[in-house]
Amino acid sequence: MPRDATVTGDVGPTGPRLTAAVRWSGATAVVTVTGELDRDTQEPLREALATALERRPERIVVDCAQLAFCDSTGLNLLLTTRLEAIEAGGALELAALSPPVARVFDITGVIAVFTVYEELPGELAQGEQP
Repeated sequence: MPRDATVTGDVGPTGPRLTAAVRWSGATAVVTVTGELDRDTQEPLREALATALERRPERIVVDCAQLAFCDSTGLNLLLTTRLEAIEAGGALELAALSPPVARVFDITGVIAVFTVYEELPGELAQGEQP
């Protein structure tokens, strides 16, 4: 996958159910997730996170502003990737959880293990300049 790339999952009648785009801001990978994250749609995010981890970033920030739904499969994917990032000397953080997604993280207690930003930090909003 190129330095900045978008991975698209299964396409439904209105388009892809989940996309995950990776872009870089210095040593930080920003992974923007759009759509519904569940057992059937997780592959684009799994691929994007694996690609980011290969470059051993200082941190990965998952921008969830456009993530409409996340089930236990998505939670497990993010938890597993968080551990892989820590083992590689980095971190995985979350930004802009929508109310339905934040509720799932809160109810399960998973929210406690992540650094969560109310919105994508300003220094990450534009990405790396050419």
